[in-house]
Amino acid sequence: MMIMMKRNLFMTAMAAATLAMAPSCSDDKVTDKGGGTATDGELSEEWYAGGKLGTTFNRGANAFEDPTPAVEAAGMTDRFKYGEMFFERTFNTSTKPFNGLGPLYVRSSCVACHPGYGHGKRMERYRANDWGNGYLLVLTDGTDTYVSSVTGMPQTMAVAPFKAPIDESKITIQWLPYTDEWNNTFPDGETYSLIYPEVKIPEDAFYVPLEVGGKPMAYSDLKVRLESTIGIYGTGLLDAISDEDLKAQYALEEKAGARINPAIFANGEWVKTYGATNHPLRFTYALTRGPLQDAAGANAIWNITNVTRSDRRYHYMTSTYASVASKDPEVQSQFYSYFPDWNKTGNVEKDIYDYLMNQELPVEMTDDDYVDFMIWHRGLAVPAARDLDDPDVQRGKELFTQIGCATCHRPSWTTGDDIFTDPNGFFKDGDERLPRYPHQKIWPYSDMVQHRLEMKNDIRTGWCRTTPLWGRGLSQICSGHSDRLHDCRARTTLEAIMWHGSSTSDARYSVENFRKLSKSDRDAVVKFIESI
Repeated sequence: MMIMMKRNLFMTAMAAATLAMAPSCSDDKVTDKGGGTATDGELSEEWYAGGKLGTTFNRGANAFEDPTPAVEAAGMTDRFKYGEMFFERTFNTSTKPFNGLGPLYVRSSCVACHPGYGHGKRMERYRANDWGNGYLLVLTDGTDTYVSSVTGMPQTMAVAPFKAPIDESKITIQWLPYTDEWNNTFPDGETYSLIYPEVKIPEDAFYVPLEVGGKPMAYSDLKVRLESTIGIYGTGLLDAISDEDLKAQYALEEKAGARINPAIFANGEWVKTYGATNHPLRFTYALTRGPLQDAAGANAIWNITNVTRSDRRYHYMTSTYASVASKDPEVQSQFYSYFPDWNKTGNVEKDIYDYLMNQELPVEMTDDDYVDFMIWHRGLAVPAARDLDDPDVQRGKELFTQIGCATCHRPSWTTGDDIFTDPNGFFKDGDERLPRYPHQKIWPYSDMVQHRLEMKNDIRTGWCRTTPLWGRGLSQICSGHSDRLHDCRARTTLEAIMWHGSSTSDARYSVENFRKLSKSDRDAVVKFIESI
């Protein structure tokens, strides 16, 4: 009870502070002479979700795919398009420049996980080649510690003669109904439905033994969850938020009584930063990545496909897998046929193991191609906000703040100098080869902090970074679905809101307030969320 009282006091205090800082609805009124384009009328700054350097006014089916004005101004458009190819094309084993797939991999292309450049879609089964399957398997033991005998992004595909660490044909996803404490019903009688996934992998689906920290673990301790890919547009702008401003946000929430992940931040200071750097963690649900230059995309183009590059001349691989494969008679009998140029010692087991664990493999993705990919990744624009002059949207915005949603979904940030860094050292600080976004007011609607929603069959550890809301209202037209949350359990914006309502959720206060609204006001909140 004391925890809930403290959390409600925090939500009340933060909501009041946010309301005091928020622009009035009248500030959003525009002279819109031609349907809301940048040139047809005078638009207030909130329409520019990615700031003047990061916003596209495309609201069509390819709205998530445009380069930022900063890319165009820097003369990087052609290189952006070259980089886009590496996101869209299917990798294989021989055709340059898209060669190098395997020996194990998660997907053969990036766009397969990010349909329409957006969030992965809800799937009824786990198959790597099913279009739109953005799911990554999360395998842990009973203490939420990752299974170490498979890679952090578990692989279910392999190139001959190798075998996948997990037989994906044996993985099952079951969507189960969930009834919340309000019987999935608002006070005025409107109903909604909620579902959540349970994933099962039988013991005989594993090619490798189950281990944690190199030690055997019992199959009965295995926990399996799903985490879906998120939209990738605008990540360069999030990278441009200064480290100092991120720390100030954590300090503000901690001082106000928020529940902060103690493994990340405590007593006004960072407990954990990224790797050997002092950069705060800002990317992925679990906040496992720091600067974008060594974040999800920079890693995914390597570990999803297993395509080597000059700074990653080794396979995404575990020694456990290499040991098992090197002893497999079927792999041994075919290895030299597939790798005739590999240095043979006459000991096939040793040769297989050395190949899989080699740290100086030939480079498959050139440095120029990788730079092009990162120009594209850092250069994706954010769709402009839409219909902010609609009275229902304005009403929804006002309520969004009043009921406390803006506490965690912080509306705006102003980027810093954007002298970005690369912990790997591939890019130099503020490298002129990549687009930059200094001093831009952006509207991601995220505080970039982790919170707990305490959902049924929750995300690993229960801590999840607040997902930016910008552009998500275009998901249906761009990606072919409207699925939300970390495992796509929410099929609509309304369902996503109600999944925030657990009795111990950090967002409980807001959901209680949302439930008290009339249907027209609830619809207005949803309409606002889908406009930003």
